[in-house]
Amino acid sequence: MELIFEQSVAGRGCSLLPDCDVPQVAPSKLRTAPPRLPEVSENDISRHYTRLAAATHGVNNGCYPLGSCTMKYNPKLNDELAALPGFTGVHPLQPEHTAQGCLEVLYKAQQVFCEITGMDAMTFQPAAGAHGEFTGLLLIKAYHESRGDTARKKILVPDSAHGTNPASATMAGFEVVNLPSGPDGLVDLEKLRAAAGPDTAGLMLTNPNTVGLFDPQILEITQIVHDAGGLCYYDGANLNAVMGVARPGDMGFDVVHLNLHKTFSTPHGGGGPGSGPAGCKAFLAPFLPGQTVEEGPEGYRWHQPEQSIGRVRAFHGNFLVVVKALAYVLSLGPEGILAASRGAVLNANYLRKKLSGVYKMAFDRTCMHEFVMTLEPEKADVHVTAMDVAKALLDYGIHPPTMYFPLIVHEALMVEPTETESKESLDELLHAFLEIHQRALADPEDIRSCPHTTQVLRLDEVTAARHPVVHYQWPQA
Repeated sequence: MELIFEQSVAGRGCSLLPDCDVPQVAPSKLRTAPPRLPEVSENDISRHYTRLAAATHGVNNGCYPLGSCTMKYNPKLNDELAALPGFTGVHPLQPEHTAQGCLEVLYKAQQVFCEITGMDAMTFQPAAGAHGEFTGLLLIKAYHESRGDTARKKILVPDSAHGTNPASATMAGFEVVNLPSGPDGLVDLEKLRAAAGPDTAGLMLTNPNTVGLFDPQILEITQIVHDAGGLCYYDGANLNAVMGVARPGDMGFDVVHLNLHKTFSTPHGGGGPGSGPAGCKAFLAPFLPGQTVEEGPEGYRWHQPEQSIGRVRAFHGNFLVVVKALAYVLSLGPEGILAASRGAVLNANYLRKKLSGVYKMAFDRTCMHEFVMTLEPEKADVHVTAMDVAKALLDYGIHPPTMYFPLIVHEALMVEPTETESKESLDELLHAFLEIHQRALADPEDIRSCPHTTQVLRLDEVTAARHPVVHYQWPQA
């Protein structure tokens, strides 16, 4: 497919603006030459982006089993509600009494998500998951500093954690202590006890964890950290498996972040927008980034926490994403939220059980919302890797699962079907996986050269990574 720059024809355009009828002003920073943009007609633009859309795969095209990312269907009703003029036309600086509906959305969203997570307060400023992690860690840091407990400089992070966890902890000024997982894929309690001490600021953990297992020792884990004087942070990336079933606050966590753009079905991917609100227990609420919303005798109003860590983002976060997430929760209700979690777990276990006799499971027991396979046997026997299987799935119109993650599983494929896939859709995915495996044994080279039917075939990924072409090279005049 040609780039839109390659379709440019000198003198062609689609602007029909009238001549300027006011005096022109030429400020000192005005361009001395027009920007080098493609010169195309409106028809060219429409056709170009329609072709791009047709070549893009999303949940509206087919199955998207990307592990730990919850690529579920996004109900269009949520988009319609977020597009209401009363939400899109508001300005963050207008007086409180003129934006009561928007403040009520934030207030009700805080109530809903605090109920789901077992927290007492929440901020919607963070723009996405990692930003929510960073905010939660700043709350932990502010808490320890407020008590003069400045020796607590270390954050404990399991080796199966999401990569953003150690990155966020480092950005917040902490030293990261890596916790090796046990052979069962869960937290090694003895290693945790040995690591927790007077210099421990907190623990970052998601439950179920990144290999899709719920840790039955979770209460003991959080108690060990609390006994050492640290706080417990819950990465909400995998909440889709337990929302309505178990609450992080009841597991002993003090801080959480939520991925509204994952678990609560607002569009995910394509660069955003996301939303990663951070919730906390009451004793951390005074440190929340301002401003939060409270209800008063004259309606809803902004509230500035007494010991706020300050803003982590301009204004009040990606508000329209919160509108979509609240619409999703209110549409489903408590029973629907519970059914979504149960459906996600059922779908994952259906796939795991059907595939376990063919592919090797990293941990072959009941999982939660996702499971991890290892392609080590296939790599050793026929030199077919996880990457090869992922590429082969493209020929079936299926987006590949997460590859080579978590790092504790070699040749990993992490599969998360979500609750919005039907049994028929799951069976199509099963058929693809099973047929690919048969083809790999019969003709390994065929799989190693996949994909064969996509618009762009097998890429040289090493060259693409080391020598990326990130901008268009205009031809020399």
